[in-house]
Amino acid sequence: MFANGAISPSTLSVKDLLWQIHWDRDRCTLCGRCTAVCPVHAIELGVHRKRVVDIPAITGLNPSPSTSNVYQVYHGIRQKTDPAYACVGCASCNLVCPNDCIIPVRSDEADKLRFHVNRGGQPRRRGGRRNAADGAAGGVLDRIKFVRISMLTDPALDAGRHEFELRTLLGRILPPEESLALFRSQGWIPPVREIYPLMIGAMSFGALSPNMWEGLQMGVAYLNEELGMPVRMCTGEGGCPPRLLRSRFLKYVILQIASGYFGWDEIIHALPEMKEDPCAIEIKYGQGAKPGDGGLLMWYKVNQLIAAIRGVPTGVSLPSPPTHQTKYSIEEAVAKMIQSMYMAWGFRVPVYPKISGTSTALAVLNNLTRNPYAGGLAIDGEDGGTGAAYNVSMDHMGHPIASNLRDCYLNLVKLGRQNEIPLFAGGGVGKHGNLAANAAALIMLGASGIQSGKYMMQAAAGCLGSESDRCNICNIGLCPKGITSQDPRLYRRLDPEKVAERVVDVFVSFDTELKKIVAPLGRSTSLPIGMSDALAINDYNAAERLQIKYVV
Repeated sequence: MFANGAISPSTLSVKDLLWQIHWDRDRCTLCGRCTAVCPVHAIELGVHRKRVVDIPAITGLNPSPSTSNVYQVYHGIRQKTDPAYACVGCASCNLVCPNDCIIPVRSDEADKLRFHVNRGGQPRRRGGRRNAADGAAGGVLDRIKFVRISMLTDPALDAGRHEFELRTLLGRILPPEESLALFRSQGWIPPVREIYPLMIGAMSFGALSPNMWEGLQMGVAYLNEELGMPVRMCTGEGGCPPRLLRSRFLKYVILQIASGYFGWDEIIHALPEMKEDPCAIEIKYGQGAKPGDGGLLMWYKVNQLIAAIRGVPTGVSLPSPPTHQTKYSIEEAVAKMIQSMYMAWGFRVPVYPKISGTSTALAVLNNLTRNPYAGGLAIDGEDGGTGAAYNVSMDHMGHPIASNLRDCYLNLVKLGRQNEIPLFAGGGVGKHGNLAANAAALIMLGASGIQSGKYMMQAAAGCLGSESDRCNICNIGLCPKGITSQDPRLYRRLDPEKVAERVVDVFVSFDTELKKIVAPLGRSTSLPIGMSDALAINDYNAAERLQIKYVV
């Protein structure tokens, strides 16, 4: 926008922007690093004209009282006011500035730019998670307290010296009589895997950069090989690199198949050459951040590597339909797809569906209880992250994970199958930094394991996105940290070895904090799954809804 240009209803000033660039002229050397690194081109080098009053020096007996105006022209940083180039507050300019002379500052008004984002008739898309109305106060998970502390009646444990069995099971656990009957009739029993209760959620190769994906896999391998922690990572719906499919590290990976079926030609062709079976197969039917909506990998992310893995042409947008197009009922989708995945690996690999948090989750779960092939159920709550979704989906659709998980677990209790079908919960876990506390709360509400994706991006790779709508441009392929970009000029900023190191740090610290929570409960031999008498909250309605204690 030009200062002297025509004023229209959509003309904005810098004050109208959500993020405002503060630039110190005196310290700036015009190196150009800030303008080069800005992912949305919010700043540019501009020409400034400044009036300087020149007062002549007093000389002689009759000084001239006249003054003159001098105009000084200089170059400096100018912030654009066009909403298409609005600053996202990532602070990449500040990160690269050698003189610390530039920084974005968030405006104190909450409604900035809210009514100017639908240019060209296009609704706004964004990456990240929903912008929480409760801000730093946190949601239900952050307000849950652990109130059952063993003292004299049941001595508490020493988190630093006791041995803890912080493991969970993935797979269908049938009663002995049903297992024997199934083995006699069909010659097999459902496979079960012992894994760590915290899993890295589905983030596809394509949505993540090669360096980010490699760093996560390296961290997972180190945790398993060196520290003996059976951590697992889900691939997402973009397939899997061929060298990983044919390596011994495949056993640490959960392969996901989604409605786009990207990369599964490569996976099926690699079956005879696999040295190890994958940990499990996850069939994606829904995603918490955009329930009822499919995925989309934009064309500018589909380079030669991504296209080769997914089996598509380069430079073509890859939409995943909202549903599996060949399935027309829950019975057909669940029964046939799960059974076919079992058959592909000779009934050796657990298979389970993943759905969005929804009021229909109970219908899905009841169907799974009658299916001996179902290895579990993963539920993704409304606060789950995504690379791209419309604002209306991210902010107004979906089901909170706590109540949805609790309903499903209590339903399993009524059926007497709470120890047979494991429930895995995700969506906003660690949203405000309380990863271990959120995970422990979900476990005591009934989850056998926790899935977390966005937290891993923030903790392991320094993702800049926040709940105050900072950055959150994962969808345009210009991630300033190189986490969600396929541009080598960007993802080379990310060191995969540093990412792997941080992944290990996150899991080791999570393990310590989880022990600090379960030790006072007097539990060491198993996870406190469904141990809801240890939970309390200071919200009466939430306590009644979750069937936990109400405390004030």
